[in-house]
Amino acid sequence: MIQSRNRIFTFDDFVSEERRKYLIVVIYDIIDNNRRSRFAKYLLGFGERVQKSAFECILTSAKYEALLSGIPQYIEEEDFVRVYKLAGNTDIKIWGNIPLMENEEVIII
Repeated sequence: MIQSRNRIFTFDDFVSEERRKYLIVVIYDIIDNNRRSRFAKYLLGFGERVQKSAFECILTSAKYEALLSGIPQYIEEEDFVRVYKLAGNTDIKIWGNIPLMENEEVIII
């Protein structure tokens, strides 16, 4: 029997906007193999692949905007990309052998 795992992504209203992080889910269907590979490599700079054509990212607003601004250079009109910006308390149920993304806080002094 495969067990499910829970991941709860909480949203703290007291964190300033520039430090606030969002759970971003990107799903896509890109027809051309080369474009699809380039797009997947682009997304690896922002998050982790959780399915063949799905990525999860934990991003600040600035990184989210950077992600969005880069997408058009990888796709053509026949392609399909969806980006979900999840805010608030998000409950994620996971089945299978996919590692949970960790929300790493890095402070440089």
